[in-house]
Amino acid sequence: MPPSPAAKKRPTEAAASGSPAPARARKTRAEPVPWLSDEELTCWLLLVGVTLKVPAALDAQLQRDVGINHFEYGVLAALSETPGRTLRMSQLAGLANGSQSRLSHAVRRLEERGWVERHPSPDNGRVIEAHLTRRGYDAIVAAAPDHVREARRLVIDALTPDQVAALADISRAVLAATSPEALVWLESREFGDT
Repeated sequence: MPPSPAAKKRPTEAAASGSPAPARARKTRAEPVPWLSDEELTCWLLLVGVTLKVPAALDAQLQRDVGINHFEYGVLAALSETPGRTLRMSQLAGLANGSQSRLSHAVRRLEERGWVERHPSPDNGRVIEAHLTRRGYDAIVAAAPDHVREARRLVIDALTPDQVAALADISRAVLAATSPEALVWLESREFGDT
């Protein structure tokens, strides 16, 4: 069945960017395409806008104030909230939402500042762990207040309390579909007022 006339007007993101769809995304048999309704498309485009603009704004703030990017901040934050401030690199990549390669480059930059150290695991010498140093802990503690202010300004203060609760519910549902291990880690954390 051909797409609706309205759907024909909506290029895929790959087509809009001028690049072909990845091979794994191509269907080999004819299946109806579940085109987005106008309301769903609006929701999707708003989500894409948020997922592009908020991290870029947080990157800009962190680069300006601390000289690190948001991914590096996430690495430091994950380590700072872990017992012993140490994690396997593979675990840290998942928590920081990055590939092993991206994490390796970020940790190298953080090592150059003396904020993180890598070493073999005492339990298994083939496993590499990342450890947050005292200097790294002090750096994240110093960076956190302005970073939280910016996150609050960009997201929390723009929403009502009901919208914050709804955003949390929506984020849980999307994380459950995209990164269940990250959701488990986030839900297992204990948050306290600071």
